[in-house]
Formats: sequence, structure tokens, C-alpha cells
Amino acid sequence: MADSRMSLQPASPSVTLLEKRHYNKALRDLLRRIRDANSQLEITDEHIDDEVCPVQDSYTYLYTETDVSLPSHLISNSCSEPSFVMSGSAAIKQTKRKPQNTSLRSPNVFPSEVHDIYEELSEIYQKLQQERMSQQEYSLQLKRREQSLLEKEEMLLKHQATLSKIKDVEGIVHEKLRIMKAQYDVEVKQLSDALKEKIKENKRLKSSFDTLKEMNDTLKKQLNEVSEQNKKLESQARKVQSRLENLQRKQSFLTVQKSKEIAQIVQLPKPQNVEKKPVSIKPKVFNNIQVYKLVTILMDWLSESESNRGRDNSLPMDKLPTNYLQEKSAKVLPVIVEQFQWMPLVNSKLHYSFMRFSYWTLRQLDNRTQSTLTSTIRRLGEETFKGVIYHPGEESVLEDKPRSVAFFKSNNFPLRFISTLVILKTVTQVDYLAQALDSLCMDLKSDEGRSLFLEFQAVPVVVDLLHVSNRGLISSILDILLQLSMETRFLQPFLESCSTESFFCTCATLLKDSKIDVPILEKLSIVLQKLSKVRSNKKLFEIFSIPQVIQELQRTSNPEHAFLVINLNSILFHLGFAKTKALSPTGSGPSIMFFTLLSYFLVCRNKWYIM
Repeated sequence: MADSRMSLQPASPSVTLLEKRHYNKALRDLLRRIRDANSQLEITDEHIDDEVCPVQDSYTYLYTETDVSLPSHLISNSCSEPSFVMSGSAAIKQTKRKPQNTSLRSPNVFPSEVHDIYEELSEIYQKLQQERMSQQEYSLQLKRREQSLLEKEEMLLKHQATLSKIKDVEGIVHEKLRIMKAQYDVEVKQLSDALKEKIKENKRLKSSFDTLKEMNDTLKKQLNEVSEQNKKLESQARKVQSRLENLQRKQSFLTVQKSKEIAQIVQLPKPQNVEKKPVSIKPKVFNNIQVYKLVTILMDWLSESESNRGRDNSLPMDKLPTNYLQEKSAKVLPVIVEQFQWMPLVNSKLHYSFMRFSYWTLRQLDNRTQSTLTSTIRRLGEETFKGVIYHPGEESVLEDKPRSVAFFKSNNFPLRFISTLVILKTVTQVDYLAQALDSLCMDLKSDEGRSLFLEFQAVPVVVDLLHVSNRGLISSILDILLQLSMETRFLQPFLESCSTESFFCTCATLLKDSKIDVPILEKLSIVLQKLSKVRSNKKLFEIFSIPQVIQELQRTSNPEHAFLVINLNSILFHLGFAKTKALSPTGSGPSIMFFTLLSYFLVCRNKWYIM
């Protein structure tokens, strides 16, 4: 780039400044001498011819022009050139006049010097012409460069206009990108929320599927047991059938032999007297109604004695063997199940006593005994849930219409209540259990239902269903417990019945389950908050490490679940595992007022859950 710039600079002048000064000095000296010569000529010869003056003027013109045409003015040099280049006639005239002039001015004028000066000035003129040509070339180069610069400037302006348009388009694109990004964020948020809902739904479906799978496995085991029992019963039936055939053959043989012995007796045969029409079952039932009353009284007495013994543990226990009641109950339970088919023929007032005796008989059985009577217990539950319909046979004379009796769907409140407890104790189908729990929850809204619940000691019956495998029933069971946790006169007896190791073990298992839902935890925390107020329960809380589990839940729980956090803090406070400062808003305020408001809030929340 530097080389190109250097090439565009004009050529340096060939005449230096010192030479210019020297030439100027010589010219001034020559001019001074010529002026002196002119003055002398005017004095000596005033009558010189008029032609001398033009020549003198021409010389003067020559010298003045030469003096003016210095290298700094190139144009004046071109004007001085005609004074030196003359035509032929002018030269002849000058040569003619020259001798006269030289003769007159010979002592002062030096033509050789003028000629030398003229040659030097010619050389200077040539140099100046060359410099002028170089300057013209340089000006042409400058014009070309200016033209290229103008073209570049025009192109640059076009580029600037294009860039401005691009900037405008870029701003529009950025704005559209911002709008698209906002829309994208909104869509991503909506999709994430929908994904969370789907994940929750999938978790619920998975839990339901796990529950159904566990129940399916249980049903498979039961089916295997039933199939084995069926095989045993089939073998027994074949044996009984063969025995019956043998007895029939024997009976036919004896009949033929007896007919041969009495063939000789002449009298009317009495096969009609022998073959009496079978009496219908219903007349027998009505003829033996007093026996049923006696059995009813006996069942009431046993039930009441068992109920009183269960409520008052201070009564002395009899000295019977440990498994005495279980063996007797195991023997009487199949008989009880067989009596269901006759219940439509019995007075409806006796149904309650019958169901209550069945309930207490079931309470006496342990798990090992129940496993041997699985089919009997299941049949008892199904008969209680569906009811019994009696169809009179053809031999019945007095009855021609079927009779039915309902236990679980009865309008009699005590009978329906005890039937519900029997179903919860015997049935394993989830749909039957769900209907029974809903019915029990509705019945517990009245004081009569709460009184019967505590009278029949039904807390263990409900707690036995409160395990992880029955996830679909946990919420309904906790609703029942919340009904009984309300501030009523039945609250204290209910808390005493819940103060058992089995209940606290079940609660600890639920709290440790990582898949449990927050609403279930809130309901369970309400019941535990009520139990934590009883000082004697502190030992049970510590045995099953419930405070540590609650502290872990409190640490990992979401702050948005304020109700659950408040209940957990209240439980820890009642058990002595939390300080008042941790619960008080200011750290030093009166805790009594705070916990009064907290208790009121919990009571209101309990009522809201129950409704």
C-alpha cells in the first residue's frame, strides 16, 4: 500500500532552491546593468532612432518575463517563450539593429552572459515542462483515484443501506423469536403439567395394579386351597356314594325278603301308612319355635358375657384351656353357616341375636383356625352380604311363596351394623369390602353407630384391613377413624381402644411407606395427633420409632402441605420431641394460645374431612 502511494507522488524538481536563488541573483544583476546602460544611452544620445526603443523594450520584456517566469509559475514561462523564439524577419531586423546597439553599449553590455543565462533559462524551462507533465500525470492519477474512491464510497453507501435494512429485519426477527420463545415456554409448561398429571395417574394406576396383583395372588392361593379341598371332598363323595349304593342294595334286598315273609298274610297292605308324605320344613320350624327362642337366649347370654369380659379386663378368667374357645368356635361355626338357609322362616327379631353370636364366634378364631375354615368363613360373609332366599319345595303345603331375609341391606340399624362388621371380618373381595366400609362410615355419623362400634370392639376389625396391600381401602378406613376422632363423648373410649401395639404397628408401617399419598398422611396424622395427647401412649410411639419417622417426614415434606406439617409438629410437641420455640411464630410468645388455635383448626379440619 505504501509503495502504491509513493508511486502516485509527483517527481522531485530537478532545480534546487540554491540554484533558483543563484539564477534570481544573476537576473537581478543583469537587469540592473541593463537599466544603467539605458540611463547612459539617454544621456549621450537623445536622438536615437525610434526603433531602438522597441528593441530595448523587447529586451526589457524579455528580462522581466524571465525574471517573472521562475519555476514557481509554470504558465508565465510558456508566455515568455515567444520573446526568445522569433520569426525570420524579426531576427534579421534584430541583427541589423544589433550592431548599432552593441556599438553604442559595448562598454557595459555582455552578450555572452545573456546567452548563457538564456541557455540556463531554457534548460530550466525544459525541466519545468517535464515537471509540469509529471504534475499532469499525477493529477490524472489523482482523478482516477478520486473516481475509484467515489465508486467505493457509492458501494459503501449501498452496503450501509443494506446493513440498515438487515438491522431492521434482524430486529423484527429478534422480536418474532422472543414471541416464539414465550409461546414455547408456555407450551413446555403446559406439557410439563400434563406430564406430571399423567405421572400421578400412572402412579395411582400402578398402585391399583399392584393391589390387584397382590389380591390376585391371594385368590390364586385360595383357589389352590379350594381345589385341594374339592379333590378331598370329591374323594369323600365317591366313598359316600358307594356306601349309599351298598345301603340301597341292602335295603332293596331286605324289602324283598320282608315282602316274601308277609305274602301269606291275608290283609290289606299298608304301604300308604308306611310311605307318609314328608312334612314340610316350615311346620317343623314353627313347631320348634320355642327351641329357637331358647337358643336365642343362650346366644344373647354368651354374647353379653363375652362383651362384658372384653370391656372389663379385671374380671377373673376361667381356668379353661387356652384353645378351648377356639375349638368350640371352630365346631359351632359350620353349624351357624348351615342355619342361614332357615333364617327366612324365623322371626325377624331373632336375626340380630343370631348375627351377634356369629360375630363373637368369629372374634374367637385366630389366624391358624381361620385358615382351616376358609370356605366356611367366606360362605358366611357372602350369605351376610347377599342375604338368603328360601324357596318352598313341592311337598310344602302351607307355603307357596319364597321368603327372603336381608342382613347387610336391612333397614334395621343394629342388624345392618353387626352384619357390616361380619362382612369386614370374613369377606376378601375388594368391592364387597368397599361397600361395607362406605356403609359403616355412614352409620358412624350417628351416636348410635359410634356406641355400637365401641360395644362390639370393632377397632381391630377395621385395623386388620389397614395395610399396604389394600391401598384402595386405606382412605375409607381412615375416614371411619376420623368419624370416631371427632370431639364427642365417644372420643376417649375410642382412643383407649386404639392404644394397642397392633394399631401403632400398622400406623408405623403406613408412615414408612414411600408410596403413600399426602391426603392419607393428613388423615392418619389427625388420628395420631389425638393419640399423642394421651400420655400413656408415648411408650407405644417410642416402641415403633414413630417420632423418628415423623421427624423424617417433617424434614422431607413439601412446605405447601401446611396442614400436614402442623399436625406433625403437634404430634412431636405432645411427645416432647419438639420445642415450643420451633412452633411459636416469634419464638417467645405464649404457646398456650397458639396451641389452642391449632387445636381449633384441627377440629375444623377433621369435620371438613368427614363431611
